[in-house]
Amino acid sequence: MLVQNRSAPDPRLLTNHRRTTASAVATSGSFSKGFDDIASWTFENLSKIVIAGLLIASAAAVLILLPGIGDTAAFLCFERSESSHFDSSRIRLPSVNWNSIPHIAPTLSDPYSSFRAERWIVVAAPSHSLPSPTLRRLAGIKGWQLLVVATSQTPVDFSLKGAIILSLDLQSRFGFRSTDYLPYDSHVRKSIGYLFAIQHGARLIYDTDDRADVLDGDLGRRFDLQLSAGSEILLQYSHHDPNRTVVNPYIHFGQHSVWPRGLPLDCVSKIDREEFYTEVYGGHQFIQQGLSDGLPDVDAVFYFTRKSSGLEAFDLRFDADAPKVALPQGTMVPVNSFNTLFHSQAFWAMMLPVSVSSMASDVLRGYWAQRILWEIGGHVAVYPPTIHRLDNAQAYPFAEEKDLHVNVGRLIDFLMSWRSNKHTLFERILHLSYAMAEEGFWSELDMRFTAAWLQDLLAVGYQQPRLMSLELDRPRAMIGHGDKKEFYPKKLPSVHLGVEEVGIVSSEIGNLIKWRKNFGNVVLVMHCGRQVDRTALEWRLLYGRVFKTVIILSEDRNADLMVERGQLSHAYKYLPKIFSRYAGADGFIFLQDNMILNYWNLLQADKNKLWITNKVSESWITVKIDSNSSQWLVNQASLVKQAVSSFPAHFQTNFKDSNGEESLTICGSELFYIPRRFVGDFVDLVELIGNLDIHHMVAVPLLFMALDSPQNFDSDSLSGTLYLKDKGEIGFNLSSYSAQVPALYPFSISNESEFIKLIRVMASGDQLLKEMV
Repeated sequence: MLVQNRSAPDPRLLTNHRRTTASAVATSGSFSKGFDDIASWTFENLSKIVIAGLLIASAAAVLILLPGIGDTAAFLCFERSESSHFDSSRIRLPSVNWNSIPHIAPTLSDPYSSFRAERWIVVAAPSHSLPSPTLRRLAGIKGWQLLVVATSQTPVDFSLKGAIILSLDLQSRFGFRSTDYLPYDSHVRKSIGYLFAIQHGARLIYDTDDRADVLDGDLGRRFDLQLSAGSEILLQYSHHDPNRTVVNPYIHFGQHSVWPRGLPLDCVSKIDREEFYTEVYGGHQFIQQGLSDGLPDVDAVFYFTRKSSGLEAFDLRFDADAPKVALPQGTMVPVNSFNTLFHSQAFWAMMLPVSVSSMASDVLRGYWAQRILWEIGGHVAVYPPTIHRLDNAQAYPFAEEKDLHVNVGRLIDFLMSWRSNKHTLFERILHLSYAMAEEGFWSELDMRFTAAWLQDLLAVGYQQPRLMSLELDRPRAMIGHGDKKEFYPKKLPSVHLGVEEVGIVSSEIGNLIKWRKNFGNVVLVMHCGRQVDRTALEWRLLYGRVFKTVIILSEDRNADLMVERGQLSHAYKYLPKIFSRYAGADGFIFLQDNMILNYWNLLQADKNKLWITNKVSESWITVKIDSNSSQWLVNQASLVKQAVSSFPAHFQTNFKDSNGEESLTICGSELFYIPRRFVGDFVDLVELIGNLDIHHMVAVPLLFMALDSPQNFDSDSLSGTLYLKDKGEIGFNLSSYSAQVPALYPFSISNESEFIKLIRVMASGDQLLKEMV
């Protein structure tokens, strides 16, 4: 994930407020606690200090007393010492004595020390002196106290009648451990506001921003402000599909082609309504996610792709009459920080991570919180629109979200598999934060921030909820006919391709559904030969809409982008491992990034046959091996002969006719398809080739001719592939592009701007692609 740059301390703060380093012990306080803590720590760790001193002295003695030892041995000794030091610096789970957290009472310098309220609205302060009209209306909502948390960007003269303003100076005097971990210039400082509200009697906290205009000025109009177990029955997403772990709630509320920020992009194309719902007793929807009319919570991909050239403001509407809907354990939904109601049972879930980008912080918080919520028998529910949010047409950078798009799917999978045997809720929360730091979803800083946050909660009087048994580990109840509840979402007007959505969109979406139905269980394996860090996500965006999944191979592995290592010269050798991971797939397409695949022209291709460009003369050639042949060709022919001799007899038939001792078949192998029925034989043949250095362009045609006779290939499916070798690498000059052929080669796409130009021309074949540029 993208790490947020920490700002330098603000000069307006008191001098006794200093930020601790990321390596500070989670249970330690600020420096203002004096030398008592230092002395106490020294006493508790005296034995460790003595042992460490002895080890250092021993190492010094070895180096001094053994001068005869060689330089190499001394270097090895140094390497072991460095390695040991590295191991000792690994992330460690903080040890917290939860029963000895001192109480933090409001200080006398707190002008609101005696103030109490049960219902709070928390926002980050704006960067301008005059409050917006929507912020003024938030301050005027009856029965709620508005709390505005300042950042370093907040003018010192900012004020708002009816609101409590927490200036940076005031924040520094509360004594919260969490304060030391918060950047000064970010809305994540709202975490201090949450603690302040809890300390001052909060039972409900509405998390929002200064652009939220509450409909009718009444938060209780849609949200459930009072929870009573079993008092009502909620509609709930069905758990009948155990492989579905996340849903797009916007479909339920009438917007089928809109998706929320934080939804994995490979789920964007899933636009079908629910086959059926189930029901669940209310009273445990401790986190309530409201929807926003006007500008919903959408990601930068949606925002940029749905804007017309005029950049007019979005004004989308959701179905206000659609019923609220709950999420069962095992199914998640994106949760944001600008329209979400938290009941006290979920106050622990309000911590905003600090080591990730600002656009990822609340989304990660939401998924993290949902997983822990299941530990206390709670769930998230999504509600009809509760606010109108004005689109000010100010774009935010896609780069702030790029890491979110890459990691969110992996995070959800991780959360589904995570388990803990800790005995209290807070121990499990800290355990999960530690595990997420180890997996790289956020940094060690957030793990320590979690420890400080939980201690602050206890210090202000919060009582952690009791654990309950996890339903995920129980056998799922059968869903009978009487348990199935139907609801048919409306299809409301939307924004599509920068214009109002009209009837023609239905046919375009119909095409996407048709392509998805045809290729939705086909895995695309793509090898990226250049600038994979700039194009991996874009290729997934393009092809992930249609195929089951997109596996990216490259010369260098990139774990953050989920790019696997695979040398192009031997790419075929990496395929068996991928095949084993997708045992249920209908087949596998291999594609190089310099070939453009027009998938809409492959609907008639036979998915039970092999596809390859054996009828394209520029791609598939047979060369004679003689005294004039290059040494490379001679070597490859020799290796092929050696490999074929190890094949079982029934795999040698076609080769004898096509690849005798005096010829060698070569194919560019930029694009080919292997159906499920040939996967086992392909894996066996690759294993027989073993360590033989047969090049990809030689091995693939060899394997195909061993698997089946070329006359049985579906050669026509790719016979129209357009090769433009005489024009050289086309790059971003796409004048030769044609949407009428199955594929084109070569096109060099090395960055996002070139990718955008490619998408624009490909949209002549798939008009929904215009949404992406």
